[in-house]
Amino acid sequence: MKGKLYGVGVGPGDPELLTLKAVRIIKEADVVVVPGAKKEETVAYKIALGAVPELAQKHVLEIAWPMTKDMDKLQQVYEAASDTIANMLDAGKMVVFLTLGDPCIYSTYLYIHELISRKGYDTELINGIPSFCAVAARLNSGLVERDQRLHVIPTLEHLEEDLQLTGTKVLMKSGKQIGNVKEELSNLDGTFAMIENCGMENESIVCNSKEIPENLGYYVTILLKER
Repeated sequence: MKGKLYGVGVGPGDPELLTLKAVRIIKEADVVVVPGAKKEETVAYKIALGAVPELAQKHVLEIAWPMTKDMDKLQQVYEAASDTIANMLDAGKMVVFLTLGDPCIYSTYLYIHELISRKGYDTELINGIPSFCAVAARLNSGLVERDQRLHVIPTLEHLEEDLQLTGTKVLMKSGKQIGNVKEELSNLDGTFAMIENCGMENESIVCNSKEIPENLGYYVTILLKER
């Protein structure tokens, strides 16, 4: 009997934000896949380990993602990873792939998920808490009210146009590019909040766009709200 692949969202950083279902599935897994060359340095693994100590005794498959936008190179990684996972599924293994946040929202894991699904294997997505929901809660604030719109913006390539949208705007994956748009953000009419590494030990919060640091990491989420 073939095994099953689960894409498990571990949330944004705080291990206590893992769902009960995520914890159960991780505990039951035969193999846990992490998106990194070394599990000890992989953020998703460290988050899950904080909620599921048994993870330390699991068989962990480490898959390094190249930091590139070259789709040909990325596709090669996805294909190789899916082949390795398929072999484990053929052996009847229950495989869990850990991913940050929610696997349904801009997750690299989805490429693997779709490849495995197309090969005819059983797959399931386990939701996690999205980073922007955790950020709003950390700021003790809602995201939207009444009939306000929520816009989730994954890049800053069309920021000038995106900033004209009404409602709350969430800027994701913006850390490396923030220096280029700092001035635009400081001229906005509304409230600004930015959290780097939400829920992690090195979390930092900035509520004034003029105080945005020049050097930011990857895990940055910005909320722009109308007054």
